[in-house]
Amino acid sequence: MSSLPLETIHRADQAYQEHILQGVSRTFALTIPRLPTSLSHVVGNAYLLCRIVDTIEDDKELAADDKREFAEQFTAVVAGRETAAKFAESLHSRLWNGASHAERDLVANTATVIRIAHGFNPRQRAALSRCVKIMAEGMARYQDAETLNGLENLADMDSYCYYAAGVVGEMLTELFCDYSEDINRHRTILMQLALSFGQGLQMTNILKDIWEDHRRGACWLPRDIFRRYNVDLRELAPGKKIEGFSEGLIDLIGVARTHLGNALRYTLLIPKHEKGIRQFCLWTIGMAVLTLRKIDAHRDFSSGQEVKISRRSVKATVLLTNLWVGHDKILNLLFDLVARPLPKGVIHEKFGALPETA
Repeated sequence: MSSLPLETIHRADQAYQEHILQGVSRTFALTIPRLPTSLSHVVGNAYLLCRIVDTIEDDKELAADDKREFAEQFTAVVAGRETAAKFAESLHSRLWNGASHAERDLVANTATVIRIAHGFNPRQRAALSRCVKIMAEGMARYQDAETLNGLENLADMDSYCYYAAGVVGEMLTELFCDYSEDINRHRTILMQLALSFGQGLQMTNILKDIWEDHRRGACWLPRDIFRRYNVDLRELAPGKKIEGFSEGLIDLIGVARTHLGNALRYTLLIPKHEKGIRQFCLWTIGMAVLTLRKIDAHRDFSSGQEVKISRRSVKATVLLTNLWVGHDKILNLLFDLVARPLPKGVIHEKFGALPETA
């Protein structure tokens, strides 16, 4: 048992969390500090918990049954039913060579991350635990679907995106509502829009990473969309021109664009004085829309690097959204201006679709 004062341990734990966040995600290391301090601590911790689940899922040498066992064990650790040390030691010794140094370090220090998580209030802890549990269940459900044949249909893609990102949107919304009673008053509609927010971001990532996923034997595109254009997803290959594939991409870009419109609706329900929360959301939306534009303009791309937005675009997104963070009309105009070249798509009514004129 450490003889260090409890306050010193807390400071050391928080310092580690801030340090490792820089190593596992430059993007979230940029956006999370924009949140109010009390929120940034819990959201940063939540990201690290989810990253541990992702590390299990992404391990190319772990058997499916082992992944399920580790995911279930980690769920129990987050819920407080099992100790972190045993889990960390077991997983760390099994991680594949492709795991990054930061991922290995994060897993090795699971106990630190859990110690922080277990210090949050009951509502926060419940939100984190629920998110990890659902993500882990989704991982188990879809890991056997990693084939080049894609997903059955758009509804199946919706489900996959929920496990990967929609549930994160729900968790963040719960944390925002716990932080602010003004936000909590809109909880019902925010929860609905959070699903759409997560869906838009995850679809953007899927489209950007088509060929990286393909190289590792996975495809998360829906067969029903491409079947309309007589495209067999099993025939796809980077650089290979297949008639009809571009049209299928257009349909999915349109769906993602509509979801991102809902993400803006979500953001504008956050009180104007909560600039940090708005910035956290707006930066993400802006970068996702710009990524969709690059994909739409280069539908024959064969690598995610070809559609990666530039640092200049990132800086412009940050500058403009910070400048107009409290001006809803201008933010709507900016979104319409940037998203205007993109096709529009119809999404399921459960997401609260934007009007056609949006």
